[in-house]
Amino acid sequence: MKDILLINVSGEDKPGVTSTLTKLLSQFDVTVLDIGQAVIHDQLNLAILAAIPAPVKVAEVTEGLQRCLAPLQMKAKFLPISDERYQNWVEQQGKPRHMVTLLARKIDAIHIALVATVCADYQLNIDKIVRLSGRVHLDDSDKLGRACVEFSVRGEAENPQQFRNSLLELASQHDIDIAYQEDNIYRRNRQLVVFDMDSTLIDAEVIDELAKEAGVGEQVAAITEAAMQGEIDFKQSFSQRMALLKGLDVKVLQSVAERLQLNEGAEHLLKTLKRLGFKTAIVSGGFTYFGHYLQSILGVDYVYANELDIEDGLVTGRVKGDIIDGQRKADLLRELADKEGLVLQQVIAVGDGANDLPMLNIAGLGIAFRAKPLVKASAKQSISNLGLDGILYLLGYSDKDIQLLN
Repeated sequence: MKDILLINVSGEDKPGVTSTLTKLLSQFDVTVLDIGQAVIHDQLNLAILAAIPAPVKVAEVTEGLQRCLAPLQMKAKFLPISDERYQNWVEQQGKPRHMVTLLARKIDAIHIALVATVCADYQLNIDKIVRLSGRVHLDDSDKLGRACVEFSVRGEAENPQQFRNSLLELASQHDIDIAYQEDNIYRRNRQLVVFDMDSTLIDAEVIDELAKEAGVGEQVAAITEAAMQGEIDFKQSFSQRMALLKGLDVKVLQSVAERLQLNEGAEHLLKTLKRLGFKTAIVSGGFTYFGHYLQSILGVDYVYANELDIEDGLVTGRVKGDIIDGQRKADLLRELADKEGLVLQQVIAVGDGANDLPMLNIAGLGIAFRAKPLVKASAKQSISNLGLDGILYLLGYSDKDIQLLN
């Protein structure tokens, strides 16, 4: 029969604490059932769940630990664990684990308190909390930058959709982003990211920019907005907008392309994804001309978009081939996954409009970026307050991880 003892050691971090502790335990042939260690601002917290074999007395172990830790000025606490409690802990193994990721320009105590409260309300136990964003100088602690804290939670919400809705409401009220995703084998094994282009990678709708050049900007913008909100069919709206561009001189395409602005974090995200070995794609209801322009800047691997029909240097008001709508975007995502030898769980999709929802819904990780209300409410995850590179946090990468790539 073995006694089970939880050992908690704390104090100022210094070399030799773990080795001193475990060497002493080894003298008693102790089995380590669990171990965890964290250092916050040079303060060490180390816990070991130890099985002490008979005939060793628990008091012998605790007294020995106190003696060897005293010169290191470390404090130790001991908690006997009953067989029943230990068995309950063992049975927790294999139960669902989820990650709740809090993203904001600045994280205050109230944000963490609110997230923790919602988790508790739905009977989810927080196992671990980790800061993924980099350290901040004290002088900059009140400034708006970007911050991320990741909560590892154990259990399954009784009503997952209601739990998601509670997090979404919380995020909306406090201008923060909160993601909730299963912590499974695919989370760090995703290998393809598919982006919408207009209002996702860039901060404009290209067709609206072309319409300004054609003198029909307000008419086209109104149709575009209705389509992105999901109020009218995308193909129908696209045909209406294209017809208004008839006669546009193709010479304006280059100038429109050159004035397009990348959305915040786009360049950093694409550069980092490439270094991490991801494949990337633009799948857009926009136009190939601009997709290829962005490809030359960002190094995107694949581009799928509508090709403008041009005759005698003028836009005809039509496109070549079938219009890429929401369903076609989802189909292309599937085709790209097959081409790369991936399952859909290994694919990330990012978009902002209603026509992006089909691909967001089938991807392993679908992210609505600065999206319309309908899309934000329907997508699995959303980012509205940080830039595109906030996606790296949802994948579990810290700022420190990314710095090591440079």
